[in-house]
Amino acid sequence: MISDPATFLLLVLAGVGAGLTGATAGLASLVSYPALLAAGLPPVVANVTNTVAMLGTTAGAAAGARPELAGQRARLVPLCLITTVGGAAGGLVLLFTPSDAFTAIVPWLIGGAAVVLMAGPRLRRLAEAAEHHGLSPATGVAAFFIGVYGGYFGAAAGVLMLALLVSVWSQPLARTNAAKNLVTGSANFLAAIVFACTGKVVWLAALAVCLGSLGGSWLGSTLVRHLPATPLRIGIGLAGLGLAVVLGWQAYA
Repeated sequence: MISDPATFLLLVLAGVGAGLTGATAGLASLVSYPALLAAGLPPVVANVTNTVAMLGTTAGAAAGARPELAGQRARLVPLCLITTVGGAAGGLVLLFTPSDAFTAIVPWLIGGAAVVLMAGPRLRRLAEAAEHHGLSPATGVAAFFIGVYGGYFGAAAGVLMLALLVSVWSQPLARTNAAKNLVTGSANFLAAIVFACTGKVVWLAALAVCLGSLGGSWLGSTLVRHLPATPLRIGIGLAGLGLAVVLGWQAYA
């Protein structure tokens, strides 16, 4: 029962872990979603509850990364608008379509994103021309579909977005990571509103995870500022590959 104090506390701790991993590696749902399942929530209910709860990760990450977000407004605003619309679309897809086909595609998306992330500096050199002319159409389209995925399921959406931004932006990883947290959080925003209107959200569980994720994501954003960029990028990529293998085994076993 979520009302049990021990279960509530465990969900708060899971929220801390989700916020920490989400702000640093884009893998928040890898912690929070299984915790909600373990608390007894059915998969779809756990998914929509998790989406609402992850708004805490966005708020905490933004608060902890204000220095890194400074000066990025011009390119973040259009990206956030794009992913917000994508997130709403993904939420509607989750509510009205079967999930089997998308579940089969998810491991390939995450695995591909992990590879792109690790190859980011090389790919960035190919994209420098587009970057100097603002948000390219290809980047906007990719961001939209990542937003759709974020609203639909969300696990490792941060890895997908970080892989995209690292490949097209030439700036310190901490600044790109801060932008990633805000852009993927925007995808969650309208999806969370859609889910809140369905009556499927377990609000006490969402509150517990959200409270923990606020502190965890603030701490994660602070840690990224002091971690070396290349090992962090490779570590996130390897974690993404590991998650892709696990999800692939679950989807195809």
